[in-house]
Amino acid sequence: MATNRTFTMIKPDAVESGYIGGILKMINDAGFRIVAMKYTKLSAEIAGKFYEVHKDRPFYGELVQYMSSGPIVAVILEKENAMSDFRILIGATDPTKADEGTIRKIYAKSIAANAVHGSDSDENAEIEGAFFFSQLERF
Repeated sequence: MATNRTFTMIKPDAVESGYIGGILKMINDAGFRIVAMKYTKLSAEIAGKFYEVHKDRPFYGELVQYMSSGPIVAVILEKENAMSDFRILIGATDPTKADEGTIRKIYAKSIAANAVHGSDSDENAEIEGAFFFSQLERF
C-alpha cells in the first residue's frame, strides 16, 4: 500500500560539492513537501547501523566509510505516491544509466557516489525516516 511519505538522504559527495540547494530545488519543483530535514555527520557506528541490512555484502565496509566521510542531509518528503515518484526523480543508481533530468544524472559522480539515497519501499521509508527523526508524528 503506497503512502504519502518517503525518506531521502543527500550523501557526502553531493554535500561536499555544494549541491544541497540544487537537489532540494528539484525535489520542491517536483511537488514534494519537506516534512523534516536534518544536516548531520554520521559516525562510522551510526552509518553501520543504518546500513546494517548490507552487513554481509562485500561493499559494506566501503559504504560505511563513505557515508561517515562527511556531512549528509536527511529528509522526510511528502507527496501523493511519494516513494515511487521519488525513485523516478532520482534516477538509476548508475548515473550513466539514469534518465536525463534526474537528480543522479545531474549530480552523481559514480555508482558509489550517487548523490542521494532514496527509500526503495514504503516500509523502508518509514524505518529509515524513524532512524533519523524520532518525533515524526508531530508533523
